[in-house]
Amino acid sequence: MKDSKEDSCPLCGGKKKPGTTTFTADLGFGVVVVRNVPAAVCSQCGEDWIADAVADRIETLVEDARKKRLQVEVMSLA
Repeated sequence: MKDSKEDSCPLCGGKKKPGTTTFTADLGFGVVVVRNVPAAVCSQCGEDWIADAVADRIETLVEDARKKRLQVEVMSLA
């Protein structure tokens, strides 16, 4: 059976598998690092894709860090 388009990496054609990634955001005055972010990760090139619901959670975390105005904020979703 052939993989669906959702399971194939649009960059290299490799297979996307469940995994984790690290998300970073440069706020200008500081940096936010979110580790252990659930993502679909290409087994061939390593590119990752974050689901919309997870991106919404990250956006909330980044906004909270922006309000704190810290130079470095490191957190984990796990």
